[in-house]
Amino acid sequence: MSTTFDLFLQFSYHEAGITHVLVTGGAGYIGSHAALRLLKDSYRVTIVDNLSRGNIGAVRVLQQLFPEPGRLQFIYADLGDAKAVNKIFSENAFDAVMHFAAVAYVGESTLEPLRYYHNITSNTLLVLEAMAAHNVKTLIYSSTCATYGEPRKMPITEETEQVPINPYGKAKKMAEDIILDFSKNSNMAVMILRYFNVIGSDPEGRLGEAPRPELREQGRISGACFDAARGIIPGLKVRGTDYDTADGTCVRDYIDVTDLVDAHVKALANAKPGKVGIYNVGTGRGSSVKEFVEACKKATGVDIKVEYLSRRPGDYAKVYSDPSKVRQELNWTAKYTLKESLQIAWRWQKLHLNGYGPSNT
Repeated sequence: MSTTFDLFLQFSYHEAGITHVLVTGGAGYIGSHAALRLLKDSYRVTIVDNLSRGNIGAVRVLQQLFPEPGRLQFIYADLGDAKAVNKIFSENAFDAVMHFAAVAYVGESTLEPLRYYHNITSNTLLVLEAMAAHNVKTLIYSSTCATYGEPRKMPITEETEQVPINPYGKAKKMAEDIILDFSKNSNMAVMILRYFNVIGSDPEGRLGEAPRPELREQGRISGACFDAARGIIPGLKVRGTDYDTADGTCVRDYIDVTDLVDAHVKALANAKPGKVGIYNVGTGRGSSVKEFVEACKKATGVDIKVEYLSRRPGDYAKVYSDPSKVRQELNWTAKYTLKESLQIAWRWQKLHLNGYGPSNT
């Protein structure tokens, strides 16, 4: 019978034919879905998360699905703690890092900019230093279309100038710049994925989006729609109706989390030493907030009450991607429609009324 020490050892050495991926922020919404896909594809996974935004319930689901030794380990740690980060890298033999861990709300970033620069830019620097010190050569970086700001021309390509207009986008761009500068002399394999608006959940119903109650005001529109449909909040607050768009509400490119994770796995498979790949990950189609709300009403079957308010600071009118580069180079295309994505997510929400907490019916 394996001892705990033997199990620990499996993570501490490189094994032929097995790729060991460190998933930072792997207890979070996107990170947990990525860990699920990696485990399904027979990768070895170490999740590091401080649970400030992530959910231990998501980790427990993964542990139940993949209980066999040497497949998955969870480490509770803060990436802002340089000693802890160095210890994690010295005790584990990582082949690649998928760096998701970040605070990620535009509105909150305008209220707490220092927190965002610390959590995103500074923590990425610490991860890179640990990768360099321990000779980990592959990085898949979770970035955002917020680094582009509000471009004059749509759709956004990877060549679109990056002029971020809120601390979230600025912090992510700084982190990108640090990664790019470091990679020039390091023979590192780097893939930077700039996400558009992520929605949806695991189609088999194992994982979903369960933001903390105190973050509901900041959260994604899909979460707010579902909360309204479930009666947790009286209705939906749509911020901004005077944007320069067809119906006055913001236009966004909504990408399903399962499709997004597929792009990460393809990025990892195509990462090459000394090469940097930068990709927009979106559908290439923009939907207005009003259109999104209508789709959500259809998916939930609830006539959600909508209240229109003034604009939120740091928001922009139109953002949607040109995904042709990721299609050509990584053979990746978004498969889920807005309708399908919302239907799948709603199924999970209905079965998990308390997120990952107890008393779900």
